[in-house]
Amino acid sequence: MKHSPDLLRIATAGSVDDGKSTLVGRLLYDTKSVLADQIDAVHRASEARGLDGPDLSLLVDGLRAEREQGITIDVAYRYFATGERSFVLADTPGHVQYTRNTVSGASTAQLVILLVDARNGIVAQTRRHAAVMALLGVPQLVLAVNKIDLVDDAAEVFSTITADFAELTRSLGWSDDQVLAIPVSALRGDNVAIASDQTPYYHGPTLIEHLETVPNIHERTGEPVGLRFPVQYVIRPRTAEFPDYRGYAGQIAAGTVSAGDEVVILPSGTRTTVEAIDTPDGRLATAHTGRSVTLLLADDVDVSRGDVIAAAGNAPTPIQQFSATVCWLGDNALRPGARLLLKHGTHTTQAIVRALDVLFDEQELALVDAPESLELNQIGRISVQTAEPIVADDYSHSRESGSFLLIDPAGGNTLAAGLVGDALDQLHLTGRVSV
Repeated sequence: MKHSPDLLRIATAGSVDDGKSTLVGRLLYDTKSVLADQIDAVHRASEARGLDGPDLSLLVDGLRAEREQGITIDVAYRYFATGERSFVLADTPGHVQYTRNTVSGASTAQLVILLVDARNGIVAQTRRHAAVMALLGVPQLVLAVNKIDLVDDAAEVFSTITADFAELTRSLGWSDDQVLAIPVSALRGDNVAIASDQTPYYHGPTLIEHLETVPNIHERTGEPVGLRFPVQYVIRPRTAEFPDYRGYAGQIAAGTVSAGDEVVILPSGTRTTVEAIDTPDGRLATAHTGRSVTLLLADDVDVSRGDVIAAAGNAPTPIQQFSATVCWLGDNALRPGARLLLKHGTHTTQAIVRALDVLFDEQELALVDAPESLELNQIGRISVQTAEPIVADDYSHSRESGSFLLIDPAGGNTLAAGLVGDALDQLHLTGRVSV
């Protein structure tokens, strides 16, 4: 589906008990995006807990284990809209052990709302999440200083937290116009949908006003990479009605495609032309990023699942040895020599981690040379070699074609989220430590 200027993908992040789920519930409630029976269920659950008012976090914390513990474990996706724009929101976990879910939820976000508790200020998890957002290339941040109603001298507290966060985000590569700080009370609704008279020191927009008007950024910096179409399935019905039909189904990862475009099949390098674009709703003249389509090609070429159909004018060179930045998600540490599966798009191949180049210390904003291992939730740059070539772009040019997963070949568990290229070098880091 073509990107719409009226749809914004956002995510929340922050430390445990900073009020992420309550804020999301408030957004849903204030935009009237909740059905009456859901509100009734929240009231009943809140009364059962002995609360005086509705616990809006229950609108998001849908899993039984989450409700019992009062925390977010999984990534909860919610949809809401205002008169100006529609939103897809991912409410991500706060616990350190669920950083993997935060990476997943924020990987497609165009804006992240990062919460801090006004009573605690910037904490270790705030710095960790900010670093992850920087590596993922999230173009815009909102710092929601929550529970501002619970501190004395709120103006001074807000000023201090905002200054600390600005220092952090500048060091990670964001410019000041990419970051906005807002004092809020998710519980009371201050500065969420309605400007609060309890924060006279703040003169900016409410959270919803900002979400409605912030630029909707889809493309990465630099030149667009052009068409990237990972082939998921080869369609050959072999029926009397379609005796010679051969289509290549998948989702457009980047760029656009039109009938008549010259394309190249990778990794083979065979060139051909797009003859037609089929969908369940009929044929299209042009299809855009995110649209699931079936491409028909002018020539009878050898194409199979895992191949990539790319724009002939700027096709990437398939790679087998490359550097990548990874967030390690496995319980057991990653060490040099590990043999894993690498999944890139629709292609899965064997891979070996040749070296651990650097470890990113997100608390000191420094790089540690030649670490012995990467532990759970640690971020580092590694050298990878694959058994088969993959058709990838640098992540700084394309999120979709520049990302991959590392998988346990025995159990099938996801062990790492990876970004092709030296994403750590994009951060404005000055510290470097040798071990």
